[in-house]
Amino acid sequence: MFYTWGTISLYTALDDRAEKMATSQKLTEHYLTCIICSGVFSNPCTLVCNHTFCRKCIVNYTKTRPEAISAKSLLCPFCSKMTKVSAPDRPVEKWADDVKPIFLIQGLLDSFGPGSKDTTCCSYCKEEGETTPATVWCYVCDDALCGRCVRVHNRIPSARHHDVTDLFGEVKIKRRRVVMCKEHKDESVQLLCKDCGKAVCQTCCTIYHRQCVSVVSLESEMQAMKAALTRATGNLSQRKEKIHKEIETKKSKVEDETFRFKEMKSHINSETVKAIQQIKLKKRRLLNELKEMSDKYIGQMKADIKSGEMSVQMYQQQTELIDQALQSECDMDVYEMYQGCETGDVEAVGDADLKEGGRIASVTFRQDTDKLSKALNDLQVGEIEVLYESVLDLKATPVLHDTIDVKVAGDTRTVWPTGVTVEVVGGRDTDYNNRSVKSFYTSNNQPGHSKLLVDEDPYDITKLTHDRVAVTVPNTKQIVTVKVKPDLELQTTITTSKQYMGITSLTPSTLAASSHSPPCVDILDMTGNVLRSISPRHKGNNILQDPNFLSTTRTGNTLVSDIGTKCIVCLTPEGDVVFNYRPTGDTALMYPRGITSTGTGGILVTDYSLHRVIHRTESGQFVQNLLTSKDFIQSPRGLCIDERGWLRVCLLKGVIQTFSCK
Repeated sequence: MFYTWGTISLYTALDDRAEKMATSQKLTEHYLTCIICSGVFSNPCTLVCNHTFCRKCIVNYTKTRPEAISAKSLLCPFCSKMTKVSAPDRPVEKWADDVKPIFLIQGLLDSFGPGSKDTTCCSYCKEEGETTPATVWCYVCDDALCGRCVRVHNRIPSARHHDVTDLFGEVKIKRRRVVMCKEHKDESVQLLCKDCGKAVCQTCCTIYHRQCVSVVSLESEMQAMKAALTRATGNLSQRKEKIHKEIETKKSKVEDETFRFKEMKSHINSETVKAIQQIKLKKRRLLNELKEMSDKYIGQMKADIKSGEMSVQMYQQQTELIDQALQSECDMDVYEMYQGCETGDVEAVGDADLKEGGRIASVTFRQDTDKLSKALNDLQVGEIEVLYESVLDLKATPVLHDTIDVKVAGDTRTVWPTGVTVEVVGGRDTDYNNRSVKSFYTSNNQPGHSKLLVDEDPYDITKLTHDRVAVTVPNTKQIVTVKVKPDLELQTTITTSKQYMGITSLTPSTLAASSHSPPCVDILDMTGNVLRSISPRHKGNNILQDPNFLSTTRTGNTLVSDIGTKCIVCLTPEGDVVFNYRPTGDTALMYPRGITSTGTGGILVTDYSLHRVIHRTESGQFVQNLLTSKDFIQSPRGLCIDERGWLRVCLLKGVIQTFSCK
């Protein structure tokens, strides 16, 4: 039994060793091989693209690429991405010295690469030519020790407290990578200068960091650093999950847009076929008319030819009769022929052709090239409109691009544009004083407009899709949705429980709307049901005294301009306060109204009383007065950024001004 057990143990050990060798070989071949030299990594370094190479290999490759030398960067031969070097003034040969390998590659090299230590035999005995089975592993010395050597190891004062573990059982050794000092090659890096933020060896600390106050051991900082890395991992996981959700959303949108593009392609083909059919119909009519006229005209010509031929025969016969009479010996024949000519029996038939009315003189085809070109230009098969994500260059100087007078036929009172939004087919605004929603657009290079009357004064407007908007009608406790064709068509009327003023679209199925009485911001579905209400004391926060206009940020939060508190509030859909910014002094708000978020995350808010459009950061901090009364801004209300990145502002004097930043 003893020998059998020993034999089994021997085979097991051999099998384990074979398995480990096979694993090591696979890892070496697939993960630890440099693609430049095809050998196992020697002094590996990982570039910013996460591709790893031998330092010598990547330096030699970089030296062959002039663009990398001029850019002071290491060039990845796999993806051609540049990695900036920390000390470009040093020789090229030294550029890769500070580029470390990622911990995974280094860990694999330590465990499975060339030179990884054997844990089955005592390291010290092996140096003496003996093969004594190891019983423990010292993590600090990075060595396997037998029972005799470990007793000697424990008698050494500096090694007495080393971290050792028993090798019996299924213990997996995780080797610790010992980093040696670059300047003092025989010393390991074990200290951390917190003042300089640099890991150093004992000699470096003595020479270069004598004046530093906070020098501690790396081991003492491990717990704090691991905790920081754990937090960083959590943050990265959150960001990864967020990006993953965005990717899934975009994938879904790609499918939707692919289907929509196929539909548009079908519509274009259908409209083009209709236009071609109309052109073919006109062609057939023209050809039929041409055939009818040509047949009639040619028929007339053939009839004239036949008549002429008959006249020629008559003339020939009469000529022959006269010749016979002249040659006759009988005077009576001459007399009778003479008398026939005198009485008109012999007529000049060719001079007596009838001029019938309605005869065709000629047939021509007159081609009006200019008229045809104009007709083709006016042929409206359709237009391709592209909506770009709005990016307003807030560092540039705003320039007035155009001014739209929103007063149209039928307005009986002073026009007061309050909210404004822009869609592919044109701009939309609400006229508070004339109970109407208006659209302004350009078609065939001609300006046009449409007007939709509602029951009471509308207030704010938001875009739902590329051709639908939602408008608040506070006095009737309604939100109406309008189809834009570009003529306006009322789609639905949503009855609400409150008089909502400001409105913004959060998702295709949810809205955020603000109420003055009671003061709150409600999250609604598209039937008007309140999914969540954010009140002044929501979650213990003292916010929202008189919320006015709303806007959605690029991260899906809701911006609120609050007249009562004279501040800007940013809320999550769950009602958490991202920030509640109430500026004071020269940057204080007096009467905040319209608010919008830029494509880069900034905030624009109008101040009705101070006649300003103010630029603030994503957290509400003041940046600049983008537009003032010097730019002819008087009592601004709603504002938006269109697909071109142009800013549109509603003014009390009844106009919407458009500014481009150049």
